[in-house]
Amino acid sequence: MNASANKKLLQDIFAAAANPDPAARDRALFTASLADDAKWVVTGQYSWSRTFSGKEAILGELHGYVRTRLRDRTRTIAHRFIADGDIVVVEAKGDNVTREGARYDNDYCLVFRLADGKIKEIREYCDSVLTEKALGPFPQASARAAS
Repeated sequence: MNASANKKLLQDIFAAAANPDPAARDRALFTASLADDAKWVVTGQYSWSRTFSGKEAILGELHGYVRTRLRDRTRTIAHRFIADGDIVVVEAKGDNVTREGARYDNDYCLVFRLADGKIKEIREYCDSVLTEKALGPFPQASARAAS
């Protein structure tokens, strides 16, 4: 796929997952587009920082834990897409509420690397202080499983 097709895929993924109605948010395209051997790198030096290796770890360990911390299905609204070859950079903002009622509206820069129409790697840059303030530290048991 070329840069334009990669950008369109990411635009479609974010559009489906950003529906204001939590029941209508659809992650099927993201899940289908995630390579089995994909990696999600949470950058920085805080409790969430690590590499989640494999589709199962990304969906189960990372996204699974985030789902336990939020009131509704995760909502992240993309504002900008920049594509160059197999890389698509997405600037986005969360629109979420924790189970305790605190806002979790993090700012994200997500760098996607694609190959043959599949997401192979995601590098996440965000406000780590807000993540730990709103969601708490990442659980140690999950941290060992993800490394």
